[in-house]
Amino acid sequence: MTDKLKVVLCWHMHQPAYQNLLTGEYRLPWTYLHAMKDYVDMVAHLEAVPNMHAVVNFAPTLLEQIDDYAKQVQNYLRKDIPITDPLLHALISEELPRDIEGRFILIDQCLRANQERIIDRFAPYKKLAQLSDWLREKHQLVDYLDQQYLIDLLVWYHLAWLGETVRRNDPRVKALMERERNYGREERQQLLEIIGEILSSLIPRYKALSDKQQIELSFTPYAHPIMPLLYDLRSAQEAMPNVTLPRENYPDGEKRIQWHIREGIKVFKKYFGTQPQGCWPSEGGVSQEVVRLLSDANIRWVATGENVLRHSLMKSEQSGHCHHPFQLKQLSIRCFFRDDGLSDAIGFNYANWHGDDAVANFVHNLENIARAAPQTGATIVPVILDGENAWEFYYENAYYFLSGLYKKLADHPTLEVTTFSRCLDIPAKELSTLVAGSWVYGTFSTWIGDKDKNRGWEMLIDAKRVYDKAIKNLKGKQRTAAERQLAICEGSDWCWWFGEMNPSHSVESFDSLYRLHLSNLYQILGETPPDYLLQAFTFGSHQEVASGGIMRQANQSSQEQNS
Repeated sequence: MTDKLKVVLCWHMHQPAYQNLLTGEYRLPWTYLHAMKDYVDMVAHLEAVPNMHAVVNFAPTLLEQIDDYAKQVQNYLRKDIPITDPLLHALISEELPRDIEGRFILIDQCLRANQERIIDRFAPYKKLAQLSDWLREKHQLVDYLDQQYLIDLLVWYHLAWLGETVRRNDPRVKALMERERNYGREERQQLLEIIGEILSSLIPRYKALSDKQQIELSFTPYAHPIMPLLYDLRSAQEAMPNVTLPRENYPDGEKRIQWHIREGIKVFKKYFGTQPQGCWPSEGGVSQEVVRLLSDANIRWVATGENVLRHSLMKSEQSGHCHHPFQLKQLSIRCFFRDDGLSDAIGFNYANWHGDDAVANFVHNLENIARAAPQTGATIVPVILDGENAWEFYYENAYYFLSGLYKKLADHPTLEVTTFSRCLDIPAKELSTLVAGSWVYGTFSTWIGDKDKNRGWEMLIDAKRVYDKAIKNLKGKQRTAAERQLAICEGSDWCWWFGEMNPSHSVESFDSLYRLHLSNLYQILGETPPDYLLQAFTFGSHQEVASGGIMRQANQSSQEQNS
C-alpha cells in the first residue's frame, strides 16, 4: 500500500426487467438503447486508459437482457427470426404502421431523447422532429405521410442513440450519418448489424478488463430488490420514525433475500466466470440484517450512501466520515460509504460544464481531501453512481469529461485510483450499529410511505401469499418460472416510480408493467389475477422529461433540489 489517497469510482449498471416473460416481448426499449449508447462508451473509455482502475457493478437482470438482445439480433440476421422488441423490430420491418394512432405512437417513441443533447445535435434528426410537431397540429395529415418519413426517423433515432466512441470510430456509422435521409433496406440492415455487434461484445469486453485486473466487477442481488424492506417493512422506521407503512409485513422476506443473493451470484458467475467479492445492494439499500446475509454469502464488501453512515453515527454517538472503511461488530465484511457530494456532482451538476472545467473541479476537490488527510484520517474516497443515466445530459455523451477524467486520475501524483477489493487491508473503523437506509437521503422514502407506493407493496404482498400456497405444488420449469416472476415483481424500480412526484408518462409505463408482471405471476401459479390489476392505480404528475433513463435521473435531480 502507498500513502496516496485511494479513490474508487464505482459505476452501477442497472435496468429492470422490461420483458413480458410469458410472451417474450419487450415493453420498453431502455436496455438495448443504454447498451448501445452508455455501456459501450463506459467500457471504451476504460479500454482507452489502461492504467485507470474502477469498479463496475452489474444487476443480473441487465446482464440477462443484454445477452437476450444480442442473441435475438443474431437470430434475426442469420435465421430471420423476428425480434421481440417492437421498436428495434420496427427499424428493419417492411410493415410499419399505416393507421393514425399507430404512426403517432411510433413517432413519439422515436423522439424520446434529450432535446438539446441528442435531437437538436443532428440537423437531419432535428428536421424530422420539427416535422412531427407540424403533424401534431395537422393531426389528420399523418395518414398521408410517406413511409420514408417513419423509416428515416427510426434510423436517426438509433443513430443518435449510438455511443460517442462508436460514432467516432466506426466508418459505417459515419457513412450512414452522411447519407442524412432516404435510407433503404441495406442501410437499415447495416445499422442493425452494428447494434448487434455492440450488444454481443459488451459483456466479453468488461470481462476482459476484469481478467486483466484493470477493473473489479461486482454484483447486485438478482432482480434489484430493496432487501431491508423485504426483510422487514418496519426497517423504514429506523430513519423515518413517522412513516406510514402498508397494513402487513412482507411474508418470509429473509428467504427471498437469500434467493436474490444466491441467484444474483449464479448469474454473475455465468457471465464473468468468477465469484463476486463485492456488492452494491439495490439503491444502496442496507440494514444490519442484510449486511449479515451478504457476509454469510461470502461477500467481502458492501457499499451504500453517506447519509446511512451519518444516521448510524448519530444513533451510536460515534464520530467518523465516509472517507474510511467501516466494519460492523462481529462481521468481517467491509462497509464503504459513498461520498455524496462528489458522486452527485457527476450525476447532477457537471452536465452543463465544459468538460475540462468539470474534470479540474472534481480532481481539485479530491486533492483537498488528500491534503487534509493527515488531520482527518481519510484513506479512501468512494464515488458511486449510475453508469448510464447522467450522460444524456452531457455534451456528446460525456466523451470529453470521462476521457479527461480518466487520464487525469490515472496519472495523478498524489491520488491512486483503485478498487474496493484492493482496499480491504486498510484498517476499518468499527460501526456499532447500522441504521437501515439507501443512497437516497439515507431513507427508503423513494419506495415506501406514499399511498401509491404502499399500494404497490400491498399488491405484492397479496401475490406473495398466493405464491406461498401454490409453490408447494409446482415442479420443474413451472416452479422455476414462478420463482423468477416473483423476483421480478420484487424489484425496486416499480415503487420508485409510483406517486405524484414522478412524470405521468413514466408512471403510466411502470404502473402498467408492474401490473403485467403481477398478473403473469398469478397465471404461472395457475390462479386468476385479481380484478384490481386491470386498472391503473398511480398516475404521477404532468412534468415532461426526455427518456427512460433520464426520467429516473431528472426525477432524482428534482428531489435533490427539493430536499
